[in-house]
Amino acid sequence: MLEFETPPLRVRPRGRAHARVARLRRIAVLTAGLALAFGLISYALSMAQTSSLPLGIRTVEWLRDNGLRGLVNEIETIYYSWNAPSKGGPARKTLPHQAGQVVAENGQAGQSTTPAQTGAPVVKQVPAYHPPAIAPLIHPALAGEGVWRSTFSGDGITRPPVLITSFRSDPSYPQLVAGVAWIDHTLTSTWLYPGRVEPAVALPSRGPMEVPTGQRPRLVATFNSAFQLADSGGGVVLQHHTWAPMKDGEATILRYDSGRVDVVDWTGPSVAPSNVVYARQNLPLIVDNGQPNPNLSSGPEWGATLGNAIQVWRSAVGVDSHGNLIYAAANYQTVASLAAIMIHAGAVRAMELDINAEWPSFITYRGPNAQGAANILPGMMQGPQRYLTPDDRDFFAVYVK
Repeated sequence: MLEFETPPLRVRPRGRAHARVARLRRIAVLTAGLALAFGLISYALSMAQTSSLPLGIRTVEWLRDNGLRGLVNEIETIYYSWNAPSKGGPARKTLPHQAGQVVAENGQAGQSTTPAQTGAPVVKQVPAYHPPAIAPLIHPALAGEGVWRSTFSGDGITRPPVLITSFRSDPSYPQLVAGVAWIDHTLTSTWLYPGRVEPAVALPSRGPMEVPTGQRPRLVATFNSAFQLADSGGGVVLQHHTWAPMKDGEATILRYDSGRVDVVDWTGPSVAPSNVVYARQNLPLIVDNGQPNPNLSSGPEWGATLGNAIQVWRSAVGVDSHGNLIYAAANYQTVASLAAIMIHAGAVRAMELDINAEWPSFITYRGPNAQGAANILPGMMQGPQRYLTPDDRDFFAVYVK
């Protein structure tokens, strides 16, 4: 019988294998350490920069911008879902005080809804269009609910350029209140200013990033812009130049050379025509032809930030049938409920602006040079001095002509 000799197995020395594993482990630890060090340096440098935001908000924004956007959005979705308001409950007895109202000599808030209402600090009533009072949705109505009040008084002002009011926007949630502003396009000029960070495009100069001091004698209101570009993916036009391509079918607030400001469904080219002074896009219109977008409840196009159904602070801007701007903001809103607010306030077209507690701001000024700055609702997180110092986000400023 033939016998075959089995060759001995060749075994690597254990010491050599252990050395390779140890080397790989050291490389992994070193790589992780370097990544952590670079991350800490990036974080420290970002936090050291001048900013209008508190440390906590800036930290969240840094996480979004450094690869954790999806995780942050998911955590926010869970948090806001857990903290959503319950339906029903006791009705409010009063509306939140709107500090921006002009107070007449009799001590009452100036009212400017119809010629029959008195107390507005005006020299005389000039025949012109005034929006009708917003009809209350919950009865009995509270004192002043839906009644427009003036916010600015100055030399030569014969009728108010900006009106504000508030109303309970949903009978199912009787504690919730929406703040609404109406801006007379015949008396005002509205401009868009870049912030320190947004819009995130390569501008040669970002300008003052606040209301220019030379324009403050005419300042009557400021309000927040739209989502970060990383979340909206929309276009941006500043000073007649397209810095981020315009997208077909996106809601757009824009100003033309004529001075007219409008909110439209963009159907133009990716590079805006030369007569567009500025434009800012943000998702599809939420209101068109006075009707809500039919995809508000189920459509996937409402951005990476909390989608369409999470109840959070939300804001919107639109136009009425006369071309005047309407702004609204409220806490615990979905995209659908925000659209309902805009329609009830008289908007024929409207788009969602920024959301979450940190970002909605509508600030009025009772007199020239930004005197008497006040938020449209007391629950807004940012203070009324926002936009009078450099801000991280782009914003709109409204001036009396």
